[in-house]
Amino acid sequence: MSTQDTSTPHGVAADAVAGAAAPSEQDTQPLEHLMATAAERIAALEAERDDYKDRWVRSEAEMANVRARAKRDADDARLFAVQKFARDVAEAAENLKRGLDSVPAAAEGEPAIVTKLRDGFSGVERSFVAILERNGVKREDPTGALFDPNLHQAMAEHESAEHPPGTVLQAWTQGWTLNGRLLRPAMVVVAKAPGGGATASAGAAMDTTA
Repeated sequence: MSTQDTSTPHGVAADAVAGAAAPSEQDTQPLEHLMATAAERIAALEAERDDYKDRWVRSEAEMANVRARAKRDADDARLFAVQKFARDVAEAAENLKRGLDSVPAAAEGEPAIVTKLRDGFSGVERSFVAILERNGVKREDPTGALFDPNLHQAMAEHESAEHPPGTVLQAWTQGWTLNGRLLRPAMVVVAKAPGGGATASAGAAMDTTA
């Protein structure tokens, strides 16, 4: 009795195994599409991340500017809140000095009471100015300095061969500042060359006050 050979030929089996192991063209297309979609999503997320980072950096810079402005405004308010009051007090100090300057100089044989009054008022004036200086209000005598239109107000000019043109010859009133900011400009007489015209800066300042 013969037996029937039912085994599969070797070549047919190998083709079947190879066909099962290698992905078909139809199988690779969805994978490539998935990879492309993932790459696009990653690129979009990175762009979104960069946008948020840029916004955060800009927001931090703006907040730093706001804090700096707020601090500057607070410092200005602290330093210059009394500016109007300080200007009025400086005017009072200037009037006191003007009154003392009008007192006759000490003379031999004058009554003791006059000497004591003069010395007393001089002491009051010095003490008053010292109190102002401790609170940031300072008096500045511009005599001998070059005319500065930011600090001085030219009231007159005087020919002088002894001083360079533009030199402050006399201060009718002193200059006053509050923590470095001008309160009251000094009213001054400015030197000019003999026979010459007005100095440019002083002439301009006098024109603006005319």
